[in-house]
Amino acid sequence: MLKGIDPLLNADVLHALRAMGHGDRLVICDTNFPADAIARQTVFGGLLRIDNVSAARAVQAVLSVLPLDSFIDDAAVRMEVVGSPEEVTPVQQEVQAVIDRAEGRSWPLVGVERFAFYEMARSAYCVIATGERRFYGCFIFSKGVIPPDGASGS
Repeated sequence: MLKGIDPLLNADVLHALRAMGHGDRLVICDTNFPADAIARQTVFGGLLRIDNVSAARAVQAVLSVLPLDSFIDDAAVRMEVVGSPEEVTPVQQEVQAVIDRAEGRSWPLVGVERFAFYEMARSAYCVIATGERRFYGCFIFSKGVIPPDGASGS
């Protein structure tokens, strides 16, 4: 255990989050996502896990240390519901609330069609699988920056 670090953030996840640079993307996915196959195609090259928790809880842990990229409109992405792209599922609503709390403001999730989401995920830095069993519990986040002490920044 480390003081001030969410206990869900295991050493492998922390290593990947620390290694990511500004603009790198990470996937947080549910149990139905082809996580291992897609993770093998990412920069990290292997699957990371935060097991036995919901997507919202995993996102909460990750966003406790990872800033979102304020320079782009799609720093927080959700997989759209097939046949109903405007629908926002309960798991997506929960994650939206976590994002808004972490960022201290409304930060809308951008919907991406399922197969476009898979393509975006393949070019991510890493994939983190969760224990989320509800459908459409898949998200992509872009890492932002932390300004120097005393500086304001995006």
